[in-house]
Amino acid sequence: MIESGCVLDSYWYAQLTIYPGPYPGPLRCARYNLQNDVAEMEAAARHRQVRAAFDDTTIIVYQAYSPEIADPALSTGRFVAPFKRDRMTWIKPSFLWMMYRCGWATKPGQERVLAVEVSREGFDWALEHSALSHYDPSIHPSHAEWETSMAQPVRIQWDPERDLHFNPLPHRAIQIGLGGEAVDRYVDEWVVSISDVTSTAHSIGALVDRGLLSEAAKLLPAESIYPLRATLSKVVGATG
Repeated sequence: MIESGCVLDSYWYAQLTIYPGPYPGPLRCARYNLQNDVAEMEAAARHRQVRAAFDDTTIIVYQAYSPEIADPALSTGRFVAPFKRDRMTWIKPSFLWMMYRCGWATKPGQERVLAVEVSREGFDWALEHSALSHYDPSIHPSHAEWETSMAQPVRIQWDPERDLHFNPLPHRAIQIGLGGEAVDRYVDEWVVSISDVTSTAHSIGALVDRGLLSEAAKLLPAESIYPLRATLSKVVGATG
C-alpha cells in the first residue's frame, strides 16, 4: 500500500507499472526511502569514527592512573618511573569513554585523569602500525592475515561510546594500545604536554549525579571527527 501524502517520482511509478502485482516488500515513497538511505549511510559512517580534541599539530588523548604515576608525570611533563614501559598502555581520544572506564576518576588506581597532548604525527604513526585486537572478516581477507598483523606494536579496539550515564551508544569509540616500540616513541617523542583534568571529571560526575545533564554537557571537551587518510582508515577499520 502506498503511504498517503507521498509523491512518487518517475522511477517508482515505473516500478508500479512494470510490477502491477504485490510489490516485493513495503513500497514507500522515494523521498522517504531516500531519507532512510541517507540516515542509514550516516549511521554507518558514524559507527567507527575517531573523535577527539585536536588542532593542526596535536591531539588530546586520555589516561587514568594512580597518584603515584600521575604526579611524577605532571611534574616532569613526561612519563617516568613508576610508569612501566614494558607494559601495554592504552590511550583514549574519547573523554566520555575514559570517564566510563575510570568512573569519573573514582576507581582504585584510576583516581587521576590525565589529558595527554601528543603530536598528530606520532598518533598517525601509531594507527599506521596497528592491528585490530580481534579478527574481523569484513576487514581481513583471512584469519591468517589478521594473525600476521598482530606483529605490529599497537592494538586497536572499537568499543561502544558512552553517554553521560555511561549507557552504550550505537557508534564506537577507539581505544589504542601501545606496546614495545610504540611505548618508547610515545614517552620519548610524541608527548607534548600532560595536564590534570581530574577536577573536571569530578565536576561533571557530580552534575550527572544531581540530574543536571545540560550543565554537565557544557563542561565536556569539544571533540570532532579526526581526519584519517584512506590508508589509515583501512588499517584501523574506521567507517568515516
